[in-house]
Amino acid sequence: MTNFIVKKVAVLGAGVMGAQIAAHCVNAKVPVVLFDLPAKEGPKNGIVLRAIENLKKLSPAPLGNKEHAALIEVANYEDDLAKLAECDLIIEAIAERLDWKHDLYAKVAPHIAPNAIFASNTSGLSITKLSEGFDADLKSRYCGVHFFNPPRYMHLVEIIPTEFTKPEISDQLEGFLTTTLGKGVVRAKDTPNFIANRVGVFGILAIVHEAEKFGLSVDVVDDLTGAKLGRAKSGTFRTADVVGLDTMGHVIKTMQDYLPNDPFAAVYKTPAVLAGLVEKGALGQKTGAGFYKKVGKEIQRLDFATGEYVTGGGKAADIIARILKEKDPVKKMKALRESTNPQGQFLWAIFRDAFHYIAIHLDSIADNAREIDFAMRWGFGWNVGPFETWQAAGWTQVANWVKEDIDAGHALCNAPLPAWVFEGPVAEKGGVHTPEGSWSAVSKSFVPRSDLAVYQRQQFRAPVFGSGAIDGRTAGTTVFEDDSVRLWHSGDEVLVISLKTKMHVIGQGVIEGFKMALAEAAKNYKGLVIWSADAAEGGAFSAGADLQSALPAFMQGGAKAVDPIIRELQDTFMAMKYSNVPVVAAVAGLALGGGCEMALHASKRVALIESYIGLVEVGVGLIPAGGGLKEAAARAYKEAKGTDILQFLKTGFTNAATANVSKSALEAQAMGYLKEDDVIVFNPYELLHVAKVEARAMFDKGYRPPLKAPIQVTGRYGYGTIKAQLVNMRDGGFISAHDFKLGEMIAEIVSGGDIDQGSFVSEQWILDMERKAFLELLNHPKTQERIMGMMQTGKPVRN
Repeated sequence: MTNFIVKKVAVLGAGVMGAQIAAHCVNAKVPVVLFDLPAKEGPKNGIVLRAIENLKKLSPAPLGNKEHAALIEVANYEDDLAKLAECDLIIEAIAERLDWKHDLYAKVAPHIAPNAIFASNTSGLSITKLSEGFDADLKSRYCGVHFFNPPRYMHLVEIIPTEFTKPEISDQLEGFLTTTLGKGVVRAKDTPNFIANRVGVFGILAIVHEAEKFGLSVDVVDDLTGAKLGRAKSGTFRTADVVGLDTMGHVIKTMQDYLPNDPFAAVYKTPAVLAGLVEKGALGQKTGAGFYKKVGKEIQRLDFATGEYVTGGGKAADIIARILKEKDPVKKMKALRESTNPQGQFLWAIFRDAFHYIAIHLDSIADNAREIDFAMRWGFGWNVGPFETWQAAGWTQVANWVKEDIDAGHALCNAPLPAWVFEGPVAEKGGVHTPEGSWSAVSKSFVPRSDLAVYQRQQFRAPVFGSGAIDGRTAGTTVFEDDSVRLWHSGDEVLVISLKTKMHVIGQGVIEGFKMALAEAAKNYKGLVIWSADAAEGGAFSAGADLQSALPAFMQGGAKAVDPIIRELQDTFMAMKYSNVPVVAAVAGLALGGGCEMALHASKRVALIESYIGLVEVGVGLIPAGGGLKEAAARAYKEAKGTDILQFLKTGFTNAATANVSKSALEAQAMGYLKEDDVIVFNPYELLHVAKVEARAMFDKGYRPPLKAPIQVTGRYGYGTIKAQLVNMRDGGFISAHDFKLGEMIAEIVSGGDIDQGSFVSEQWILDMERKAFLELLNHPKTQERIMGMMQTGKPVRN
């Protein structure tokens, strides 16, 4: 085993992408130095310093914790090139000009360390052309590495080797990008715009062309091509506005300049409507107008015919919306193909255009069909890739329909589909994805998944339709399963509990499942991991207690009838905390209310960077009653180390009283919801592996649960101090009377109640206070209004 460890990264260019790539390196604890030109006025590193300052204002936030902006080292090309010798990876991210890049390369090349990887984050320029002028050694360590914007959140990174790039360079880079930065890596060939932008931008051009042909407005097209199609909810034109119409124009120009002989070359002509907007300076969101324009509170859309902005809000026709809800992809595609509605004809046309394009270009842009599907899923936010869509809808039938349209002159060009579509292994297997691998049009074979060592960390890799990949919902040996939970293992001495409820809310079934899992794990396993099968697909860890399931008990017997339910939840979480084998919470996505409390009571947390954790009960007029406030009091006592506990209690109180939710796992650590020694993972597909490794390691070290110890509290002093601040806020009109009541209750509980400062209480004492307050609030009319409002609208009621 040879380790490739990136000890330091240099990013050249502090523009929007360069600065955000540097920010994500800091998120992952990778030291980074950010370069740019020396400033003409003020501090010499002024350009970089301004870029770092801007990172704190960007939304969505590039930094997991804004305070970490200070950890980015600043540099300029005049004084600091010697710093490049300390870096194992150098990423160039300056403007898309071949001549500018070459000038910079001439400056930096002599300073690059002998084993460092040099990569360009170009979005489409030829990597081979960029490497011209390098000596053979540097050429062998140079490749393209294309991040997607915003780099913290977009899973895709394309690696583009040249014919000179040593294979181990691409492999080392793939390992670093996958585990350390949490990315999904696709290998692209060195062709203009690589894979995702090539297919994605063609798709946008085809949509513009077909929308004009079928007379559809931009708002209707966005409704048709957004969430209803399993794509980014902003659709096509709104996405273009967000990206920037000048950027879009630049990517289209790359296709015009470098693909003159492409059979689809006529489609690469910049649409007149786009050229007109750019000429007027209407570049989308950044200029306030593009395909859409905000006028007061109204979002207006561009009318292609007149060039004026008119009232928007157009939606898909009901009949088309119904077709798009069809679960069977074969029936859905057939219905669109046969539709006489212009919207249905438009949708069939854009599918046909995409299938036609990827079939013709598969051999030139990608090693195999899987790379194209992942590029579109991870880079453009599609739920299903284009080859997967085709295969699921019936490979041969769809191929024949596409051929009919080409022959009839309905397609965007008359180039025939390649022979491999109709004959040989693909036709025999019913598509490009099989259990053996995915089709390569060059090697005429099905290419298996990469077997790089980094992928041994992914028990369930991202699947493609037709590959027969094992699925976390059914894999392994099931110990117990019902509608709420599944207990299972993979023969690796760790029991896993996977929640199956909607958003993994905690009802009676989940509580029973946990009791069973804790008993089973203590008897037969080294540990218990809480992990759900949709963790890598943006699923919640747990959105909290299932209020709806407790409603019947409340309706029949009032708050008293809910008491045993809350008590059982508390007892179960306490059993988790004091379990004789380690319980590891594999947190990803939302961990709210009871979901946050579940994580707090685990022996350890392994959290995905994109974890949004918080006690949000006040939003429904309640207070945390699963031990969340008890844990805040215990944490404050521990952190105070004999000093004034109140100073350490304020964070826990404020987080619960304001329903503060972390915007990342790093922020959750700063808020106290994650401990310093909890593990933060960047790749969602590695979460389960790391959680299991932690559980086994804890057991093998001789794990013992914590001893039950009393908690020192602030008593009347803490309660009174916090209450005085709440009175000021209420009297100043900053919070409502009910918010005051909730805040007062939380203050009383975390302070331990009406007792002397410095008193010691048991955990059960605080749990009893939580439960009593929760039950009192259930009877409160204002709380009932909040609960009903949330159930009916999904939004908090402010009363």
